[in-house]
Amino acid sequence: MTVYFIGAGPGAADLITVRGARTLAACRVCLYAGSLVPRELLAECPPDARLVDTADLDLDQITAELVRAHEEGHDVARLHSGDPSVFSAVAEQMRRLDAAGVPYEVVPGVPAFAAAAAALKRELTVPTVGQTVILTRVANRATPMPEGEDLATLGRSGALIVLHLAAKLVDRVVGELLPHYGADCPAAVVAYASRPEELIIRGSLGEIAGKLKESGVERTAVIMVGRTLGAEQFRDSHLYSAERERHNC
Repeated sequence: MTVYFIGAGPGAADLITVRGARTLAACRVCLYAGSLVPRELLAECPPDARLVDTADLDLDQITAELVRAHEEGHDVARLHSGDPSVFSAVAEQMRRLDAAGVPYEVVPGVPAFAAAAAALKRELTVPTVGQTVILTRVANRATPMPEGEDLATLGRSGALIVLHLAAKLVDRVVGELLPHYGADCPAAVVAYASRPEELIIRGSLGEIAGKLKESGVERTAVIMVGRTLGAEQFRDSHLYSAERERHNC
């Protein structure tokens, strides 16, 4: 058997990849985070599949479920919101499976920041304005940030910053980024990206905290700060330029 870590996407059930849906439909066991993964996705599972909501399970209990399925000879779909490559807590599960000798594969999904950019109708990398995107979070009661990855340090780059899990700490975010980006820098918050209740908040860095608080949103939101969010006058990319030399292969 194999454990498949599947990116379930940012929220909308139809944003799971074709590979992810096919894999889910072939697994006799499915572990999912009930608070994050859309229930509609579970309809893709086989009718007789064993469904395990991991919302109230710790790492040891989750690992035990995966090992149990392995011992019973069943493939397992381990559904994670967004994409497993960022902020998914997949690394420690893989480490446990390596130690237990349980094979696994990763099926990528649509990350929350991509869904947020789509909602904003923005390309996050714009020629001559910004070509770097920083995905990060803010330490609170959760795992502390490594040295040198605090917002004050990252903000010196001037790159577009995408913050996960930071809606409740928006005042702190603004305070640490203001010296580097300025109060007039474009900012946006996308809550519940791709879901029916999706909410988009736009403004400058100086005003985004107040607007976010007025909305009442405290979780399931992505905060973006950077000049590419408001870029209008910029040079066309070289990719499709008429001046680019092209050869028929």
